[in-house]
Amino acid sequence: MLKKISVLGGNDKNGIPETIRRLDIQKEEVLAVVGPTGSGKTQLISDIEQYANADTPTCRSILINDLPVNAEDEELISQHLVAEVSQKMNFIIDSSVEEFISRHAKIRAIENIEKVKTDILAVANELTGEPIYSTDNLTQLSGGQARALMVADVALISNAPVVVIDEIENAGIDRLKALEILTGHGKAVLIVTHDPALALLAERRLVMKNGGMYKLHRTNTEEKTLMEKLLTIEKKTARLRDYIRSGGSIDKNNNNEEGETLWQEYMYIPR
Repeated sequence: MLKKISVLGGNDKNGIPETIRRLDIQKEEVLAVVGPTGSGKTQLISDIEQYANADTPTCRSILINDLPVNAEDEELISQHLVAEVSQKMNFIIDSSVEEFISRHAKIRAIENIEKVKTDILAVANELTGEPIYSTDNLTQLSGGQARALMVADVALISNAPVVVIDEIENAGIDRLKALEILTGHGKAVLIVTHDPALALLAERRLVMKNGGMYKLHRTNTEEKTLMEKLLTIEKKTARLRDYIRSGGSIDKNNNNEEGETLWQEYMYIPR
């Protein structure tokens, strides 16, 4: 059973040894990976996926439970170490939700498929405001519905112990709930993000720079307070966005009670 993944530091893009010489990622931990475009976030995930052994451009090595992965470890190597949930991912299979879940459950040799189908739909519907039904066609799901189904599928069926949540800032799902579900099912979660609220949701955040692991911060009390305020603003913005999308208008002179309430909530956020 996987308890810990360790990344042993290699070199940055200039061949200079990385500042962080060892990164331990624990089971059920949420780790944010931040840094500007081109800073090396994608390569880090690739190194983990490939069980790097000083044989990638970064010369990093991956340890599983403090042990190197050898070519003889066929069972481990055949297992997908990383599952990804991305804002850019969409289903392209012309299949119903029920057929997709059943097919994936059979591949993973899940015994009680009917229960799994029920559980996955229940979890997915916890994450999105748009109901998902077993008869829905995958290609007709909205972005939020698709991401919610992916998270539920990864949590309940996938045997990948690490989940990468990539660029999911506006994916239309309850992100905090998604993290709780994934870690509750024993997954280590890496959040690759540019969103400060998401970065501060993690217990720790790894800063990438020039292709190397540069800094490692633990989220402190002040940052947690800031994160709560950012999430409050985000929720108010989402309500306002949905109201305007549905045809509402904000006009204080038009006796529009709902619009004025949203205006007051959004404009007078406590500091």
